[in-house]
Amino acid sequence: MAGPKTTLWELEPHTRAKHDLLRRYLGGWFPVLSAYNGRIVFLDGFAGPGAYDNGEPGSPLIALDTLLNHSYFPKMRCEFLFFFCEADTKRFESLQGLIETYKAENAPWPSNVKVEAVNSPFAQTATDLLSYIGTQKRKLAPTFAFVDPFGFSGLPMKLLADLLSFDRCELFVNYMVNFVNRFAGAGNVDHHLTELFGTDEYKEAAFLQRKDRQQFMHDLYQRQLSEVCGFPYVQSFAMINRTGNIGYYLFHGTRDVKGVELMKDAMWKVDPGGGFTFSDRLAGQDVLFTEDDIDVTPLRAVLLDTFSGRTVDITQLEEFTLINTPYRKTHLRRPVLGPLEKEGLIHVARRGRAGFPTGTRVTFPNF
Repeated sequence: MAGPKTTLWELEPHTRAKHDLLRRYLGGWFPVLSAYNGRIVFLDGFAGPGAYDNGEPGSPLIALDTLLNHSYFPKMRCEFLFFFCEADTKRFESLQGLIETYKAENAPWPSNVKVEAVNSPFAQTATDLLSYIGTQKRKLAPTFAFVDPFGFSGLPMKLLADLLSFDRCELFVNYMVNFVNRFAGAGNVDHHLTELFGTDEYKEAAFLQRKDRQQFMHDLYQRQLSEVCGFPYVQSFAMINRTGNIGYYLFHGTRDVKGVELMKDAMWKVDPGGGFTFSDRLAGQDVLFTEDDIDVTPLRAVLLDTFSGRTVDITQLEEFTLINTPYRKTHLRRPVLGPLEKEGLIHVARRGRAGFPTGTRVTFPNF
């Protein structure tokens, strides 16, 4: 499960989409976290060679470039630490060379941006980092961990929990559903799967049909990220390939509603390209992440059902939309609440004559 045998390989459409998503999310995450912290960390657990066959940048250079070319960067006074882990020696050498070239191209290099690349597996690097933190009796700075393996080995749930247990740490992880489904009942890699999930409950899926098995283990992984890693907000997004099948899931774990909002905004703005699209599930339906012809029918239905007979504040409806549905805050007011009010299905008490400003109260009749 080490991925391609070559040092560099072709950039596939789904990887391009994932990188676009990473770029957009970090574009919001860097200024938010740097405003309140003296140091923030970007940790790339499976950094790769730094580029692809045709010279396209990999995730390490994307992260660096997103910061240095951010319009707010001159105003960001905190220290940024970029930590890149790559176990393969040839890929690590390629990564090192590209980082040095990038730094030379952006000379003079900002003194508040530190870059460290290590030629070791993610699990070993994370363990060493935790040991160092323990020795220094310090807490890890707010960290965004981007963990994008080719398979599922070397990614222990407990290690993620220990590494990201500090406040304001976030996780963005690629869950390779096809690999997990293929080996779940084989028995020869059970130790890796037990580490991955942090439990052996995955064995219960061995006798399920493929689709049911996939959903069972998706739900198990999501639950473990919440319960073991302590992320109250865990979103999962399916990457649907051009055949209409799920290629893999992207999981985002955060302890802050603002992190949920930033990820939702990034997901809806990204252009998957190449026939790939993002998807999430709501009320048993697929909701596709595309800004063209947005279908808000599922959001409308779940709001009417959840808040039937209640009067709630507009901010409560926004938070519910962010946390419990795949939709953004911008999908709530004009696209959903506006038509519901015109149809007489809700009563709105607001300041002023129109819109849904702060302080607006919405009453949902009993249905």
